[in-house]
Amino acid sequence: MPTKALVVEGEYLRDILDQPRALWETVKVLTPLATLQRIADRFRAGEFRAIVLTGMGSSFHALHPLQLDLIDCGAVALMVETSELIHYQQCLFDQKTLIVAVSQSGQSAEVVRLLEVNRHRSAVVAVTNTPDSPLAGQADAAIVTAAGKEYSVSCKTYLAALMGLKWLGDILCSRDPLRSCQDLDSAIPAVEAYLQQWKTHVDAFAQRLDGIRHLFMVGRGSSLAAVSTGALIVKESDRFHAEGMSSAAFRHGPFEMLSPDTFVLVFAGDAKTRELNVRLLNDIRQQGGSAEMVSDDSLFEPCILPKVADCVRPIFEVLPVQMMTLALAALAGREAGRFERAMKITATE
Repeated sequence: MPTKALVVEGEYLRDILDQPRALWETVKVLTPLATLQRIADRFRAGEFRAIVLTGMGSSFHALHPLQLDLIDCGAVALMVETSELIHYQQCLFDQKTLIVAVSQSGQSAEVVRLLEVNRHRSAVVAVTNTPDSPLAGQADAAIVTAAGKEYSVSCKTYLAALMGLKWLGDILCSRDPLRSCQDLDSAIPAVEAYLQQWKTHVDAFAQRLDGIRHLFMVGRGSSLAAVSTGALIVKESDRFHAEGMSSAAFRHGPFEMLSPDTFVLVFAGDAKTRELNVRLLNDIRQQGGSAEMVSDDSLFEPCILPKVADCVRPIFEVLPVQMMTLALAALAGREAGRFERAMKITATE
């Protein structure tokens, strides 16, 4: 292949490069809300038996860090896709359940059905990028991000949602809102610095992925957000099959697929399971697979993350995957993120 990958530029790339602005604008609107504070007071008073975290696609996957955060605070936090919640788990809709619903558009088919099924039985906290949406209008409290209009594949809205969800976790768990904003503020310059090198990152990934037929992304804990979202955006931006799963699940079957045309992106994650993920990386290479690790000490430049607190690491982890989507499109000679069959807003169940 040529030394430099030919990137077909388009609206999706422009959305990726617009992410620092979207994050700056979002952190500015994260201010304490009386409606959200009332729900936080109810949560701390023990009024909720469970917190149900729900969404579809990347909006759902973005909930992984919040789930772990709430569990650490002593809550029973369940992640349920909205499509399953509204049809098979309606028993969860009651006064003892708090629902956190994430939808960038706030008007997808499943979210509209959720509002109809709930009928105000459960309190709902919304995280959305659309202030005039049904979700924002009917929720008991709404965190509205400020990513702006997005062309197709979720990128800046996903990062903004991660910001909003971290903020929500801090409010529910009684952390200092000022410190929360400082943590989020500190992350944005590093995102900007990474994206300034996007052409170099894309070229490196294009050389690494040339000839690859099978793509996996694996991790543990809060990294499951990037793992699952990453596999999704590769499929929808490039029409290239990719799977996202836990590092442990990869050993239970998919490990058999390792070959020179298989690439595995391993997310190091936090200290609790980092050693297990490093061991998996080494085992993949020993068995003939191709693999790189997303970490602050990666030996592959596009996968090097800044040294940041674990609470904001999920914001960075998806950036290398975004570079992969551009590289795969360049290898195929097509524009990444241009939909031919899908729609930005899924209006049909």
